[in-house]
Amino acid sequence: MRGLGTIINTLAVLAGGLIGMCFRTGMPKKMQDTLMQACGVASMFIGVAGVLSKMLVMGDGEITTQGTMMLILSLVVGAVIGELLDIEQKVEFLGEKIKAAAKVKNDDHFVEGFVNVSLIICVGAMAIVGAIQDGISGDYSMLAAKAVLDMIIVIVFASTYGLGAVFSALPIFVYQGTITLLATAFGSFASDAVINDLSFVGSALIFCVGVNICFGKKINVGNLLPALVVAVVLESMTGALGIHMM
Repeated sequence: MRGLGTIINTLAVLAGGLIGMCFRTGMPKKMQDTLMQACGVASMFIGVAGVLSKMLVMGDGEITTQGTMMLILSLVVGAVIGELLDIEQKVEFLGEKIKAAAKVKNDDHFVEGFVNVSLIICVGAMAIVGAIQDGISGDYSMLAAKAVLDMIIVIVFASTYGLGAVFSALPIFVYQGTITLLATAFGSFASDAVINDLSFVGSALIFCVGVNICFGKKINVGNLLPALVVAVVLESMTGALGIHMM
């Protein structure tokens, strides 16, 4: 059954969120703050590891770098587009609407949890590749593995952010479900190079999320989301022209 992977992933996020909410009950605020910092540090290292795995190349006994210009251009051009569209405000507005619908007006961390957790579990190669595989052949094994990872992540974040983390199940359902539907209709529409660049830039955004969790909102990550689209466009253009971007 095509789409089963997204359903499993969504249910896993919901389950993880509800389990995390149980841990949150009665937890001292000081412990919540420390756990939040721990989540931020973990997110930063996940982001750094993802970036370095794509950027560092071993060859002839030397370590060299690749994709630096692609990363810079994607983030800079994406930031300009994001600021013009003011995506960050629109994402937060959506979070506020969901918060009002959930009738938790006194939850100060709802929007923050919704936005941060949604970004962490949606931005990554497994979400894209897994959804494409599910759409093409009905193979949901990668999304099932991702579901386990996401559940653990959401358990931890829900124990500090609360209900906002639970509602991250909504964007993961829409995001992965849309990719699966596109793959079902058109086949594999993303090359390995495109997926690699998406993972590269996405890891940089996860690092930014970690910075915000640890140090308060320092980076408008929502306004950097167009960098993912820019990365795809750059890869498509350079690939068609036979140019390797350093």
